[in-house]
Amino acid sequence: MSTAMNFGTKSFKPRPPDKGAFPLDHFGECSAFKERFMECLRQSGYESGACRQRAMAYLECRMERQVGVRPRPGGGGGVQLMANEPLEKLGFKDLIDEKSEAKPEK
Repeated sequence: MSTAMNFGTKSFKPRPPDKGAFPLDHFGECSAFKERFMECLRQSGYESGACRQRAMAYLECRMERQVGVRPRPGGGGGVQLMANEPLEKLGFKDLIDEKSEAKPEK
């Protein structure tokens, strides 16, 4: 009879995150960007909107850096700290548009 009471429960099916996981910055290659972002958060009372420019810089740093293997003169290397992703897809389209508007046309 206990099974009759459980017929309405749904089973939970876990799924991986949309963007996956990325490696830790063991060499601290982006720690200066992270610290600037964290300082901005503290100063703004943890209003992340006030620190979006610094968040974007931190993510750009992570996308540019390789982990595991130090860069070689001929290129190549390890895995990125974060997969390359267009900043527009990460929610920074408005900041990119502001940058392009601020540049004087030649």
